[in-house]
Amino acid sequence: MNAEAYSGNPKYPAAPPSYFEATGQQPPPPPPGFKPVTSQPQAVPLAPILHVGPEPLVATCPNCGLSIETVTRTEPGLIAYLSGVLIFLFGFWCGCCLIPCCIDSCMDVHHSCPNCKAYIGRYRR
Repeated sequence: MNAEAYSGNPKYPAAPPSYFEATGQQPPPPPPGFKPVTSQPQAVPLAPILHVGPEPLVATCPNCGLSIETVTRTEPGLIAYLSGVLIFLFGFWCGCCLIPCCIDSCMDVHHSCPNCKAYIGRYRR
């Protein structure tokens, strides 16, 4: 390595010549009917992030675009399972470890659209 590469003002070599410049040939003509693409990429609008809670909410569905009140369903979340394991480990093994799976405050709430059934989001406890 030379010392110039590590100095405060590095000098980078120019890009190498193209194949046609190096060989002295002409590039081939484009095929008949070829049209170069000149359009710019279009921005894709993103759906807004909905912050869901434990209760149904009125929102615009990002899938079908209608104003809806979400349908909710609950299922045991991480807290329910961890509580059940702790209860089981402390000796309450005769079914008491299943109690957290029946308590609403330990359940995750899943929101969906009643019209198109699209999944809207989850509220974790």
